[in-house]
Parts: sequence; C-alpha cells; structure tokens
Amino acid sequence: MSNLKNNPAQMSRQLFVDTFGGIYEHSSWVAETLWDQGLENGYIKIETLASAMAKIVSAAPYQAKLDLINAHPDLAGKAAVRGELTDESTSEQANAGLNECNVEEFEKFQKYNAAYKEKFGFPFIKAVRNSNRHEILKGFEDRLVNTDEVEFETALTEIDKIAAFRLQDL
Repeated sequence: MSNLKNNPAQMSRQLFVDTFGGIYEHSSWVAETLWDQGLENGYIKIETLASAMAKIVSAAPYQAKLDLINAHPDLAGKAAVRGELTDESTSEQANAGLNECNVEEFEKFQKYNAAYKEKFGFPFIKAVRNSNRHEILKGFEDRLVNTDEVEFETALTEIDKIAAFRLQDL
C-alpha cells in the first residue's frame, strides 16, 4: 500500500468525511467516528487508515454491522441492471466481469443471491477485485454451507477488504 496524497489529520471534519465517507458502502459513520476519535499523522499511510477504519467497524454494535452488510448490493443483481449502484460498486463489479454475464450466469447469480439472503438474511459480500464471475459463483457455493455466525464474520472481513481496495484507489 502507499501513502495518501494529503494528510487526513490536516483535513477538516467535512473534507475528511467527503473524502472517506464512501469507503464503507453507504456508511459514512465509519469515517465520521474515526475523525471524531482524533486523527493521527500516521493515517497518511493507507494501511494505517484502513486498519483504523476496520477497528471502528469491529467495535460497532451488532445492528450497525448488520446495517453495514445490508448497505451492500447484490452481486450482478437488479440494482446493477437498473444502474443504481454507487460508482465504486459499479466499477468493482465491472472489473470482475459481472456486467458480461450471459443469461445462464445471470440466472445463477439471481438464484444464489436469493438463496443466500434466504439463509442468512443479508446479501452475499465478496471483495471482487482480482476475481472473475466464475470464482464468485463458486464462492456462493462454498459459503452457502457456512453457519450464520461464520458468514456474518466473513461478510465483515470482505467489507474490510473492499474498503482497503477503495482506499488504494484514492
């Protein structure tokens, strides 16, 4: 990982939240909490900032974590088809080739998304960078056998990976 162009510790709260509020999908509370706790000059390193943000998520109450998970869209889901994803999610899914699914693959994604939500009550989360649609479909199959507790923690781990990737892109 590399350094950020600007030192977050020198930013106003508004600029910090404007810059980092989208790192966690529709969850600017992560950036807001970090700024409110006090920023250190070490946050110029992406890995340090990523770790600090992940610790905030880890320390959050269960409902905040569940809301964070539910803020994520289905992979190759209806929101993607309707163009309702955030710019970050659109780019991430396109880079994994999810916008190139054939009819059969798209139907599999719909089937797996529904089965996953039925079992766990929240969307399947995977940091799709460096993955392709075939690996992602396999991930559904592998993870549908997990317990609720394992899958909840797996989703949060994947969300932290997504956040770290998004920080790298700044």
